[in-house]
Amino acid sequence: MIKLYGFGPGFGLPEISPFVTKTEVQLRMAGLAYGKEKARPTASPKGQLPYIEDDAEAVADSTFIRAHIEGKYGFDFDAPLNLQQRAQAWAFERMIEHHMYWALVGARWVNPENFVKGPAHFFDSAPSHMREKLREDAQFRVAENYLISGLGRHAPDEDVDLAVRSLLSLSVQLGDKPYLMGDTPCGADATAFGMVVGILTPFFASPLRERAEQFSNLVAYVDRMMGRYYPEFAWTPLLEAA
Repeated sequence: MIKLYGFGPGFGLPEISPFVTKTEVQLRMAGLAYGKEKARPTASPKGQLPYIEDDAEAVADSTFIRAHIEGKYGFDFDAPLNLQQRAQAWAFERMIEHHMYWALVGARWVNPENFVKGPAHFFDSAPSHMREKLREDAQFRVAENYLISGLGRHAPDEDVDLAVRSLLSLSVQLGDKPYLMGDTPCGADATAFGMVVGILTPFFASPLRERAEQFSNLVAYVDRMMGRYYPEFAWTPLLEAA
């Protein structure tokens, strides 16, 4: 059986990481049995989560895990899509993972209140004399990467404005369809869901979340995907909470 390694639940989500969420949803899309364990990124072959163990093979990175599932188990996540739609789905995934992701990072790690409420607790089990130093170093490294990504070079309102343009593109693509590319979920839906639910979780307050909540079709989409792929999770539908 496949073993998935991730961070585990937290921040009002069934899984903290949008990339682990992506892989977990894709495993569920493919109908594959799996077990899940918590792990540290340093345990992964590529120093990041998720990674899976499948028989004797370890596969890291959510995109390569998807390729592994498709190659070994013959499951085509984009089966309903034609070649042009597959290209569009790939482009949306790149936008989500390389632009929207950094907006989420800024909201969680760079925002001081959210850092204290959320990521700072990753270090609660560290020895007390080292804890604050580890927190400061980790936040500094993430903020540095946020700067390198490009979004961190802008004023707080400007980086949110840029992120909202990506949310708008996603909202326009979704339209009144149940899923990004039509009536059937595809691989990109796992990516989109993992990122957008991470932005919309009620656990964190941020200007990014406030702006995201204005896209009612994305809010409904998150509720729809949560109900379909995490029916066991106690999620309060965002449309009802609004």
